[in-house]
Amino acid sequence: MEQLKHECGVAMIRLLKPLSYYERKYGTCRYGLDKLYLMMEKQHNRGQEGAGVACVNLDAPAGEEYMFRERAEGKDAITEVFKKIVPPSSPEGDTIAPLGKEASPRGGWEGASIFMGHLRYSTTGKSGLQYVHPFLRRNNWRAKNLCLCGNFNMTNIDEVFHFLTAQGQSPRIYGDAYITLELMGHRLDREAERLFSEAKEQGLQGTDITRYIDDLLKIENVLKTTMSHFDGGYVMCGLTGSGEMFAVRDPWGIRPAFWYQDDEVVVLASERPVIQTTFDLQAEDIQELKPGQSLIVRKNGENHLQQILPAQKLSACSFERIYFSRGSDRDIYIERKRLGEQLTPAIMQSIGGDVTNTVFSYIPNTAEVAFYGMTDGIRKQNHDVRIEKVIWKDIKLRTFITEGTERNDLAAHVYDITYGSLRAHEDNLVIIDDSIVRGTTLKESIFKILDRLQPKKIVMVSSSPQIRYPDYYGIDMSRLEELCAFRAAIALIKERGMEQVIAQTYKACKAEPVKANHVRAIYAPFNVEEINRKIVEMLRPDGMQAPVELVFQSIEGLHRACPNHPGDWYFTGHYPTPGGIRLCNEAFINYVEKVLKNQL
Repeated sequence: MEQLKHECGVAMIRLLKPLSYYERKYGTCRYGLDKLYLMMEKQHNRGQEGAGVACVNLDAPAGEEYMFRERAEGKDAITEVFKKIVPPSSPEGDTIAPLGKEASPRGGWEGASIFMGHLRYSTTGKSGLQYVHPFLRRNNWRAKNLCLCGNFNMTNIDEVFHFLTAQGQSPRIYGDAYITLELMGHRLDREAERLFSEAKEQGLQGTDITRYIDDLLKIENVLKTTMSHFDGGYVMCGLTGSGEMFAVRDPWGIRPAFWYQDDEVVVLASERPVIQTTFDLQAEDIQELKPGQSLIVRKNGENHLQQILPAQKLSACSFERIYFSRGSDRDIYIERKRLGEQLTPAIMQSIGGDVTNTVFSYIPNTAEVAFYGMTDGIRKQNHDVRIEKVIWKDIKLRTFITEGTERNDLAAHVYDITYGSLRAHEDNLVIIDDSIVRGTTLKESIFKILDRLQPKKIVMVSSSPQIRYPDYYGIDMSRLEELCAFRAAIALIKERGMEQVIAQTYKACKAEPVKANHVRAIYAPFNVEEINRKIVEMLRPDGMQAPVELVFQSIEGLHRACPNHPGDWYFTGHYPTPGGIRLCNEAFINYVEKVLKNQL
């Protein structure tokens, strides 16, 4: 219910045939652009703050542009970008070369054979067109031009920044995307210079040196000497002016990437169904990029997989399965249903087994699949299930409303209910959501409006476990105090006179910020049910009549449902990288010093 800004989406296409092939077979010279547009629209869920597209035209002669980029901001950014780069068709349509003949070289976007697209969600609070991917680094040598985009968040960007400045470089903007571009661009320059020296030693001169560099450039050398500096979750994608295309995944497999190849194209995207739908494929046709691995497509179209960094302990993000990725993926759909079904014993206990006098519903729209699993689980116990669409997502807040009182009043009306869907004071209401993060929407809107139906009891169900820790790998959850589970644990500590736990945790975080996640000590004195009850107490609005109970997924249930995605740091605090551990401990230090201040 509380929309999280989260990881971005990427899409890449490399055409492997001459452009005339696609014109003759598909009737358009814009086959690559059309497919890129579809892949980006199918990933619109991954980024609605901005979008950008880049391409390389390998046939452009000297003196003409060969590397292009367009970017736009806002939820309609994809449409805006493609309006700029795809001119209206002429009345006669596309000119198709006669069979057996190659069309004249096309300029601009229509002559490109390598494409890259990006959808952006900001997790750093930085906005403006300058922060929209892809990022472009120009040079007069084709091979030294670099265009970069990614689905990532780096946890050690300070260290990399100091590494660059110690070498004498001065990045124009302090941000992980720009700093990654500058570091990789520097390594790309070094790779080109290495080949230049080789060519000179072989007696080559002039454009022969250029061709030597363009043909023999090894982007894997660039990636190995760049990505080893970073700690974080990422899928980094790029193009060079000489025609190299690449994507590399972090060695923990935190962020996802899928790819496909046939004799016409090589493609990559953040989600598998995107490629399936765009190219009419089966799930088995598509491969997942492995941790630490890179997909590299050379200038001549040859492609291969290269292990860039040694694979670490698999920590593929479980939240991708619960919420972020589209539920149309075959495996994700099954997993989300399983998450819902596993909750039925706890739900039955909450309603005292009284299915006859219980209505089941869900928070639109991402919890819908878990809802199917939940109701299937009830039916398997030989019960008829009463299903109603109790709650509706009605409006989005308008950003020009800035006063706090007005915002709270609008927030209370973001959702609406179906009046008459329950029998007042007779029916329980079980309503499932994919996650409960901050609790703001529950307090300001959901609980207030559901109470109007006068249910006998509300059972609020989360298909994910309690979210106890921030994320630092590309999702907008960076402050501990925003998480309702953390606030509940702190409230219990204060109620029971256990402030020494806070002081000891603070001291440990200051002394050993990387050795272990010391914040886990905050939750150690309490069980899940104690924190649940405190969350309800904190989020229950004044004047609410119906009793409320929370049911969360268990950690064990999460791993049973999503066995191939063990990354659970949101729930357990087990961060896969040193940078995640350090940032969590720093978040607690900031909380104590800025929020608690002199309370200890």
